Amino acid sequence: MALLDVPVLTGARELPRAAAEFRIVEADAGALRRYRALRREVFVAEQGIFGADDADRVDDDARAIALVALGPEGELLGGVRLAPALPGRDLGWWTGSRLVVARHARGAAGIGAALVRAACARALEEGVLRFEATVQPQNERLFLALGWVRWGEAEVEGVRHLRMRWPIDRVQRLVDGSKAWLAELLEPYSAWSDSSPASLGGAGFVGDDGAPVPGTDVIAACDAILPALIERDPEWAGWCAVLVNVNDLAAMGAAPVGLMNAVGARTASAARRMMNGLRAGSQAWGIPVLGGHTQLGVAPALSVTALGRTADPVPGGGGRYGDALALTTDLTGGWRSGFGRGQWDSTSARSAADLRHLGGLVAEARPHAAKDVSMAGVVGTTGMLAESSGFGAVLDVERIPAPDGAAMGDWLTCFPGFGMLTADRPGRARIDSPIAVSAEVGSLTAERGVRLRWPDGITTTALTGAATGLGRA
Repeated sequence: MALLDVPVLTGARELPRAAAEFRIVEADAGALRRYRALRREVFVAEQGIFGADDADRVDDDARAIALVALGPEGELLGGVRLAPALPGRDLGWWTGSRLVVARHARGAAGIGAALVRAACARALEEGVLRFEATVQPQNERLFLALGWVRWGEAEVEGVRHLRMRWPIDRVQRLVDGSKAWLAELLEPYSAWSDSSPASLGGAGFVGDDGAPVPGTDVIAACDAILPALIERDPEWAGWCAVLVNVNDLAAMGAAPVGLMNAVGARTASAARRMMNGLRAGSQAWGIPVLGGHTQLGVAPALSVTALGRTADPVPGGGGRYGDALALTTDLTGGWRSGFGRGQWDSTSARSAADLRHLGGLVAEARPHAAKDVSMAGVVGTTGMLAESSGFGAVLDVERIPAPDGAAMGDWLTCFPGFGMLTADRPGRARIDSPIAVSAEVGSLTAERGVRLRWPDGITTTALTGAATGLGRA
């Protein structure tokens, strides 16, 4: 494999001097010129790493970001840049490079360390999932102290360098906060061990999106909406209460037949706003609200139970070793206003016919396993499907369909509106839709957890083990 051109990231050499005040900002045009001049002064004239200039393709990349440290009078004390590792599509793999500190500012002021920390923070803001640098050996200690890990070596202009990676645990934290406590709370193998065999979904469906009702062809699903979402946008909360339940039924190949709701609100007007969203959703998907319960004078709360029918439900844990994982998503729409980059809205502008078409894709395709992409995002949902199937998974980042303008780290950890993950034999991803994009994006493996595979063949760990602890369905 050819060595990737990952730029040099180097730091201080001189003895510590007195600390100085400084601030770190994104470089404007003037500061950028001074930063590049400082780089030539250090990397060309002082260290002799490069010939006449240290400029490279990253300097010409419009996505590159330069952060600079400025002194009290605006003087340039140092800088660093970060940018996507590869030209073309931004996959969430970025590198930091050209860390430099002016000779007179090196030492106790900690400018180099501060610039590295700032670059890491900015990488997170840009939705990065893999952030690396290639550094001179004498700077390894600095990077290790800042939490980086060494993972290899490389040569830059004939000089030995170390490859360092800053661990990003964004996916792990998301899953730990939303799913990892399920086994401890439910105790499926202790507190529920002497209960009905149909409890918690029953054999083959434990931890699934819905639950088969014993002795019938009915599937029941239930979801509650976060109180913060209700407070922020009651109508949208009502819409989402229908959306997430319809997705749960769709993942099991069930046709929806009715909804029940439980609404809690401080005032009648607040409850009415939630009900407006519920009504809009029920009309869009053609599912009647059969009834429910409403209470006023309480903290906001909203949960919906959906009922669907299928004689042969598709399990979330039906994946087999070596199955290909396919992701089917509706890439239209955009980030939902007011929710940062946590919710992608691909449904509110869709016609009723489009929404019902999407809801029937799994029923028509009948893969081995299916799960709708939930609040745990694409990677977390992959972890749940793999875990309930008894395996782990690897995802090829380059193959994952994503909307233009959505950073990969944000896309893989958001609620995407409509997203369906399926497992089937390689080459048999049977979902085909004129309004959604479907692609094989990975496979089920013997190694537990979820790993991300990058274009250079390197894999990084996104989830270290089980997503829920509930085990094989």
